[in-house]
Amino acid sequence: MSDLIAKTAIDRRLADIVAPVIEGMGFELVRIRLMGGNTKTLQVMADRPDGGIDVDDCGRISTALSATLDVEDPIEDAYNLEVSSPGIDRPLTRLKDFEQWAGYEARIETSEMIDGRKRFKGNLAGTEGDEVLIEIEEGTIGLKFDWLADAKLVLTDDLIAEMLRQKKATEAVDPAAFDHIEHDTEQDTSEEE
Repeated sequence: MSDLIAKTAIDRRLADIVAPVIEGMGFELVRIRLMGGNTKTLQVMADRPDGGIDVDDCGRISTALSATLDVEDPIEDAYNLEVSSPGIDRPLTRLKDFEQWAGYEARIETSEMIDGRKRFKGNLAGTEGDEVLIEIEEGTIGLKFDWLADAKLVLTDDLIAEMLRQKKATEAVDPAAFDHIEHDTEQDTSEEE
């Protein structure tokens, strides 16, 4: 199976180093990329298995990864470590992502031409074996996961509404989290003068 989490050889090597750290903290590695430039950037996307990662989680992951990467020292040059959530229009990097986000619009690019094209846009229809199902204008087609070069959700109103619903569900107010408020039974009469 192709690996959309880590595409290049260095990305795969880095994934072997960071994935156990991330998983040990209760998260999953969604994608890793070492990007060039004047100063390289190691971009790590992580999420909880059931979704929902916040800034504090990213900070904790960054601290843990920094320590591990300092010891392993897999990158010769200076680089910046960037840990983030996958975002709303998240990349789809694992077969289970296509099942989880069935019903939502996605853009998929294949590494080779399939019926005269490499780009497909439509609603995800889940998976069947090692195939990703997508509803396009011509009907529902199956693309082998190994054929995929890139895939991500398309930012739509439905997707935003779902993300807001998930966020609201995970942030449900727990009354026990609040301190008990004590009411003062004596009234302050000093201002009545």
